[in-house]
Amino acid sequence: MTESQFWSMIRSALRQRSRWWRPVHICEQKARRKYKGPNKKQKYEYKCESCKKWFPKKDISIDHIVPVGSLSSYEDLPGFVERLFVEQEGLQVLCNQCHTKKTKSEKLTKNDRRKKHKPK
Repeated sequence: MTESQFWSMIRSALRQRSRWWRPVHICEQKARRKYKGPNKKQKYEYKCESCKKWFPKKDISIDHIVPVGSLSSYEDLPGFVERLFVEQEGLQVLCNQCHTKKTKSEKLTKNDRRKKHKPK
C-alpha cells in the first residue's frame, strides 16, 4: 500500500464514522418538515440552505461550512479531525446540486491559491 492509499483509507474511515456524529443528525432535523406531497413513502423533506428549495433526503448532503480539507500526512490529522467533527453550527444542509457547485468552487479557489504561491 502506498502512502497516498493509506491516507485515503484513513480519510474514508473517518468520514464514514462522522456520519454518526450527533451534530450531523441535529443539523438534518432542523432543516426538515413533514412532506405533504403525493409520494406516500416520503415522510420528510429538507430545505437547502443555499437555494432555499425543499428536497427528499436522497437529494441532500450535510455540508461542512468550513471545508474539512485534505488528509495526506500525519501532520494533517489533528486539523482534519477538528474540522470534520464540528458542532451543528459548522454544518448545513445543501441539495446535491448546490453541494456540487460549492465543492467545485472550493477546489478552484484552492488551486488558484496554489498557483499564486508556487515559486517561479
